[in-house]
Amino acid sequence: MKPLLEQRLQLHVEKLASEIGERNVWQPKALYAAADYIRDTWSQLGYEVHAQGYDAGGVWSENLEIEIRGREQASEIVLAGAHYDTVSGSPGADDNASGVAALLEIARFLVGAKPERTLRLVAFVNEESPFFYFGEMGSKIYAQAARERHDNIRIMLSFEMLGCYSEEPGSQSYPPLLRWLYPDRGNFIGFVSNLNSRRALKQFAAAFAASSDFPYETLASPTIVPGVSWSDQISFWRQGYQAVMVTDTAFYRYPHYHRASDTPGELNYVEMARVVEGLTGALTVLVKA
Repeated sequence: MKPLLEQRLQLHVEKLASEIGERNVWQPKALYAAADYIRDTWSQLGYEVHAQGYDAGGVWSENLEIEIRGREQASEIVLAGAHYDTVSGSPGADDNASGVAALLEIARFLVGAKPERTLRLVAFVNEESPFFYFGEMGSKIYAQAARERHDNIRIMLSFEMLGCYSEEPGSQSYPPLLRWLYPDRGNFIGFVSNLNSRRALKQFAAAFAASSDFPYETLASPTIVPGVSWSDQISFWRQGYQAVMVTDTAFYRYPHYHRASDTPGELNYVEMARVVEGLTGALTVLVKA
């Protein structure tokens, strides 16, 4: 029998990617069902769920947030988020039910925590096309509001595809030149930032290393490199916040990226569970729980 965390992660992914399936503004009932599942899961754990709603192309859309309020340093915020929508035509198991599953289980691990800094977990809507990059991404709406409130977000973590791992030689590819600097096996988790977030990248990597022996690689890069800015962290970079993407490297490793074949059976829940345990530990370090 699988360990409990693996079972729970798989259950979340199957709920989102198999039972609910493709979820976006063209499939609003599914988008609402995914939001309800996230909301209900967090509520059952005892959290108060806050919704930030807005109209996106005539479809009501919601970012969902829970907060574990800090004590001595409550004004300092650590934020982890993942988008729950999918690209058109894909059930989105790895992209990004895996990231959402991580958020749900991290919340479970941290029930009753009393950190020094405030921790926020946010499920973002509308990360995928046609909103991605220049549209009304959920994370854009959230980050703009955070800046207007003068929220002191010390680091934002974007969970973007966490479920694909392989020990096969040649299973990992890269943008030009980087292949000479990194492993050719897709058996690690990647931490990626822009150049302005190098301090946060180093801080987060150290927190993860203190919490897990799972292999990881880091990259601080100009955003012109394909993939570096392709998730919700870009919304926070644009508002001047330090942000890091946590990823299995998406299309550089996962052959089912943005395809109908991105199904729950393609994910490695054993390794994913190890990553989620490490992320939980790293967040605990960052908020001083």
